[in-house]
Amino acid sequence: MVLRCFSLIALAGCAAALLGSLPAMAQGAEHIEPYRMLRSLQFVQDSVVRGDHSAADMQRFMLGTIDQRLREADPAIFADPRNVDAALIYAMSGGNPQTLEFLVARDVDGHFDNRVADALRKYLSGKGTLISKTLGEILVEYKDTDIAPYLALVAGNVTIALDPAAALKHYDWARLSAPGTIVEEAALRRSLSVAVEARMVDKAKGYANRYARRFLYSPYASQFADLFVELVVANVGAVQPADIEATLSYMDVDRRREVYLRMARRAAIDGQKDLALLASEQAGKLAGDAAGDDAMAKLYGTLVKVPTEGVGDAIAALTAIPEAALTPRDKALRQAAETIAKEVLRKPEAPQSPPDGAAGAEPAAQDAAATAAAAADPELQDPFAPVAAPDSAPTAEKQAADGAATTPSAEAPQTAAKAPAEQAEAPAIDPQLATFLEAGRSKLGAIDDLLEEEGP
Repeated sequence: MVLRCFSLIALAGCAAALLGSLPAMAQGAEHIEPYRMLRSLQFVQDSVVRGDHSAADMQRFMLGTIDQRLREADPAIFADPRNVDAALIYAMSGGNPQTLEFLVARDVDGHFDNRVADALRKYLSGKGTLISKTLGEILVEYKDTDIAPYLALVAGNVTIALDPAAALKHYDWARLSAPGTIVEEAALRRSLSVAVEARMVDKAKGYANRYARRFLYSPYASQFADLFVELVVANVGAVQPADIEATLSYMDVDRRREVYLRMARRAAIDGQKDLALLASEQAGKLAGDAAGDDAMAKLYGTLVKVPTEGVGDAIAALTAIPEAALTPRDKALRQAAETIAKEVLRKPEAPQSPPDGAAGAEPAAQDAAATAAAAADPELQDPFAPVAAPDSAPTAEKQAADGAATTPSAEAPQTAAKAPAEQAEAPAIDPQLATFLEAGRSKLGAIDDLLEEEGP
């Protein structure tokens, strides 16, 4: 590890020169040992998660160059264990999984450990759960080698579904043995995900705080922000405002405001009134001259008052928010809130008698009507109906993304839902918006029941 730190310092001084001489480097790659090329890749990947997003192009170049070098190399170079480790780490760092297959197939001299190679081949082909026990045993044997942090990260990935607590131990070992690297970034982010899912609140708070301190400028920090919002909203009471500030204090104003806005929106839709008001208030204070952010903060803070109290004031506040300052998704959310607020104020209508002949409808006709209603309403569909199997032929891009141990693809951004007035056909409803509407309907139903009990 010390040797690697010295290598990083040396590489830092020539990073600009490397970026300016990619063609020359590619031409001379056949004379460079793979393990030396891997050090450059590690430096570039570590730079990316520390905030140098311009190094992403260099990362792609290095992956392609190392792939070519490994495929064209004389098998004799793998007599040096450092080159074997370089090939394995390359495969676990977002490299082409087929290259490992190629190297192992032509390894007639036994330079590659078949147990490690076979475990990684299964992992990279999507069969990781088959080797969780084997990989744990291999990790103990290789704990003092250069590939150990990467193997620990892979071990955590394949153990999550079977034993989340064991996966956290693997991630802890990976990040502690490779501080400041892309391995630590990935291990922290995935540890937070596991802890949030398993409701390990104290552990999750610790992981979130460490991530905010060390990798706030990583290109994957948006995933961290979503996980942190999930932690706070799902554990109201267990996560105090002081805990929120302890993590967000490492962020600049813009990032803090963005997290508070996400938190306020999610809390408002989930009906967490106190949290929504707190987050929207904090976002409003941090908005400054950002009129759009201030408008969204007011929107989320007002949503939780519908339909519980001050409905008239809530409608007035919603109407006063400039439409131009809202995103299409928030416009649809405001429209839904206004609809629910108006329903709260609407006087209940007297029940109507069924039309003549309806009571004597034939059972067959009633069954046909029920069948038609079920077909029109997805919630009434047969729960035992067979589910169509997903496409089993992943693309090459997806295979590369799934196989990367330390460079997972970022989450696909959600498609913004347009307001009904802006489109001819109704789009698929936002799941969070659906939750908000359902909560509103249940409250309206309770209000109607109370009014019916009181009578005219």
